[in-house]
Amino acid sequence: MNQLSDPPVALTVPDADRMRELGRRLAALLRPGDLVLLTGELGAGKTTLTRGIGEGLGVRGDVTSPTFVIARVHPSLAGGPPLVHVDAYRLAGGLDEMEDLDLDVALPESVVVVEWGEGRVEELSEDRLHVVIHRGADAEDDTREVSLTGIGDRWHGAGLDQLAG
Repeated sequence: MNQLSDPPVALTVPDADRMRELGRRLAALLRPGDLVLLTGELGAGKTTLTRGIGEGLGVRGDVTSPTFVIARVHPSLAGGPPLVHVDAYRLAGGLDEMEDLDLDVALPESVVVVEWGEGRVEELSEDRLHVVIHRGADAEDDTREVSLTGIGDRWHGAGLDQLAG
């Protein structure tokens, strides 16, 4: 049964460099089989966060937005799990359309990060991390408000609160 693991962790991230750093720190908590859903408007920092996760996991290749290829696999150069980076923005069919990507096959040995995944891929795993990124009201302001919510037993006591410090 899906239950929240711990209260959501709220962070204020002042700029893109700090968003990448948050991704690197988050990567230290991730392990094979983890599903991470990223939600936020265009330009919120979802790919920047994923780039930091890739750096933290020590994966091969530049982590860029997979908008036009839907998914990219970045193998680990450090003996860790590969990063599967998915952009579900253009997929309207939800999980049915996602099945063509075989994410359920990749999930057990990979870290799967899905941009625009809310409402589309939750059925892939009872345990998942939902990251919501909000941009500031001022277009000139690079500050982002980030909320991390662990769902399922895997995230209970997983240390998300350490990311706030």
